Formats: sequence, C-alpha cells, structure tokens
Amino acid sequence: MWALKCYKCECCGSDFVSCKALKYHFRQKHFGKAPCEKCGQEVLRENLQDHSKSVYDRSAMERHKLNWENLEERNIKHKATEISKTCRMCSRHFGTVFSRKNHEIQEHHFTANKRAQMSIGFSPQNMLECKSPQELQRFADENIHPAPGALSAACVAEVGALLQLLRACFPVPASRVIQGGSYVKGTDTQGCSEIDVVLLSDVFANVNHCKKQLREGLNALRENLKQTSRGNRILMGKKASLSLRFNFLCTEGLHSHSFEIMACCDVLGPAPSTDLRLHLYRQLYLCHDSEMAQLWALALLPYQVDFVKASVMRVKELIRLMVHWFRTSFANSTEENKFRRLPSSYTVELLTIHIWELAGKPLLFSLVQGMRAVLKLLVRYAEIDVVWHRHYHPKFPIFVKVNQKHTRPFILDPANPTVNVCDTCNAWDEVALVARHSLLKPLFSRVRAEPPWLFTNNWFRTIPERVGSLGQLKKNRNGPRENFCF
Repeated sequence: MWALKCYKCECCGSDFVSCKALKYHFRQKHFGKAPCEKCGQEVLRENLQDHSKSVYDRSAMERHKLNWENLEERNIKHKATEISKTCRMCSRHFGTVFSRKNHEIQEHHFTANKRAQMSIGFSPQNMLECKSPQELQRFADENIHPAPGALSAACVAEVGALLQLLRACFPVPASRVIQGGSYVKGTDTQGCSEIDVVLLSDVFANVNHCKKQLREGLNALRENLKQTSRGNRILMGKKASLSLRFNFLCTEGLHSHSFEIMACCDVLGPAPSTDLRLHLYRQLYLCHDSEMAQLWALALLPYQVDFVKASVMRVKELIRLMVHWFRTSFANSTEENKFRRLPSSYTVELLTIHIWELAGKPLLFSLVQGMRAVLKLLVRYAEIDVVWHRHYHPKFPIFVKVNQKHTRPFILDPANPTVNVCDTCNAWDEVALVARHSLLKPLFSRVRAEPPWLFTNNWFRTIPERVGSLGQLKKNRNGPRENFCF
C-alpha cells in the first residue's frame, strides 16, 4: 500500500491530504489571527488587546467564583421549608426524619461506610492540622479574616457604589433598602462574602402584587446592570424565581462578593409597632405558599442581621472559623447525593452564638476551646434545642404551637417564630461524623475543657457512629433522651 503524504497545519495540528486543502484551511481558520498568550485562543489581531483584557477579567472572576448551590441554601432561610425530611439521593419528601432515614438505607443502601465516604473530605493544609492556638491565629489571619486597612476601606466604597447602582438600575423607585448577609453582619471570610439586598418599593401594592411583578423587574435589573461600566465585573448566576444572583469582582480582582437581590413592598416600615410585627408572624404561620412566605419574611431581615451583628468581635471570629470548617471539611456532593444540604451559614452563626451564651458570654476566650465546644455539640446534634425570646413572648400562641410539635435539632429563628433553621439541613448525621473526626485532629489533641467551657465535660454521651440495623435506629429514636436545658 502506498503511503499518503500528509500536510500538517502548524497553527492547529490538523492533517490534510493536499497542499491546496491546507492553504484553503489556513485562509478560512487562521488568516489575520494571532494566538492569545493568556488562553491560547486565536483572535483577529486588531481585537487581540481587548480580548486579552476580557480574558483577564473573566479568569479573575472564575478564581473568585462562589458556589451557587450555597446561595440557594442561603435563600432557604427566608422560608419555612423542611429540607431535613428530604432524601439526599432522590429528593423524595417524607413525613418524618426517621422515615427518610429508613428510605435511604433500604432504597439507596446508605450504610455507615457509604456515609463516611460521602461526608468526610478534609482539604489539604486544613486549619485542624494546626498544633497550637498561636498557629491557628496565624492561619486565620492569613487565610480566613478579610483584608484590613486600605483594602477594607476600598471594598466598602465599591460595595456602596454598587448599591447606589442597583437602586438606579431597578425599573421602579426604591423607597428603602435593607441589607443582610455575612459581609453586613461582620462574619464574612476571604472565601465567602455574602451580601443580601432587599429593594423596598411603594409601587408594589401588596406582597401578592409584588410576586406577580417581581420576575419582570429582576430581569430588567439584570439587563440594566450588564450595560453599566461595572458590567464586566459582574458574573451572573443562574436565574431564580424571586431573586437575582451574581458575583461582583471587587478591588482590582483581589476578592469578590456574592450578591442576592430581592424586592418587595415595605411590609413593616422603618419603625414597626409590636402589633404589626405579631400580625406578620400570623401571616407567615398561616401561609402555605413557600414563595409568598419568602417574600413576607424579607421584612424580618434587619432583625436577623442585628441579632448576629450585636455579638462581640471574638464571637464573630469564632463564627468565621466554623464557616471555614464547613467549607473545608466535607466532601463535595456527587451525582449520587446531589440533594444533600448542609446547615446554612445563618444556622452556623446562631449555633455559635448559643455556645458562647452557654459559656457566660465572655468577652475574650480561646478560639480552640470555642471551636471544640461547637464541634462537641454538633456530635450531639439530636439534643440541640435552642430558643430566644427577644422578639416574641413564650406565651405567644404561634410560638406555643410551633414549640409543641418541634423535633430536634431545633434552633428557632430569633426573628421568626415559624422557622426552625435546622430544617434547612438533611445531613446532620454527616455533620456529626465529620465533627467527631475533627475532634481527633492535631488542633484538639490533648486539649481539655477550661473555664468558662467546663460545661462541655457533661457531654460524655455521643450519638452512635454506626447503626447496624433498622431495629437499632428505631431503638435509638424511641429510647430515653437526656433533658438538657439549652
């Protein structure tokens, strides 16, 4: 057999059977073009400079891209859903957590070994490998705490300018703007800075009218933002029914913020009376439309922010460590368990504040001792039972009804008596498992409880790590429960 001569294109490596075919290919695909040094893509020479700049902007945004699934979990906290009763593998909903666990074992063979494989995923150079409080503090300063000084001031200016831009680009005038998220509360980290923005407008006659008009308004805001001078620094997320989500590249590409924009009528006003707020609680309790409940609950965002923001600086440092722990200690979800939901950042904040209150609200304390106490409580998640009465009375009828039928773990939103924030998670057993393994890491090696954390010495019993049969599961569920006072 005769060997055919091969003509290879020096630009892309394609082979051709004739010189004429190669020349035709070059004129069509490569003539007048040059390769970009940053991405390797061939572009017209006259467009090469603009292309290189856009590639830099896009690559910087990709480096700072946050997990949009986490934004969805943040969004859950506004509405009274019960994710805890939803299967991690198929998203089927059950009446009880026990029924859901039975289903996962029987239908998906979710054994203890499989659970460990799907949950534990400590990242390299994890902070749990630190061997002293001083080393942990250095790690936090370098990898967790937001940048201080001039960069922080520049960041505040950029965020403020973007908020003004949002008001200008929204198709209807906003009478008032309320903000939330970890950035506003002071619990943001280098890898997780969230900003929730609610545009309140008198154009919306009521919540129902807002629901009908909101999608059109957010789509207009989306297009208007793209046309602004900051449009090349905004990375839009996938569309949601009631919010606009995007990442904003801040201060010369050094970090980014994940924004979630919503809009509604001003349900409570700037200075609501107690009766008006109690009326809102009744509306939330009686509402069976999850989207309507989400819009009603937006009015409570300032109270949620104030509750966390009022904590002392040391507590916020501990919250940052716990948020970082959740981000770096769990295996990523796979196609098999894509419906797994870990606790929201708001749940982590409330749990950390609760532990600090149990310790007597110290102004200064060891972060290692604080982390150890939170992790020990997570191991015992089935005993978490937390309520604050700053915005609703213990005898308030709605609170009484919710409290009577609650299941543990239970952390009632301090601003919303209709929502157990622990219901946003269907993987508390995985959280307990990873917490148990974390307590064995070098950071907590030979660490014993010291004042004011001595109360953790009473937590001697832990939830069984392995369950051999459904019978054991039932026995554990119906067995005696210690009556801790949280």
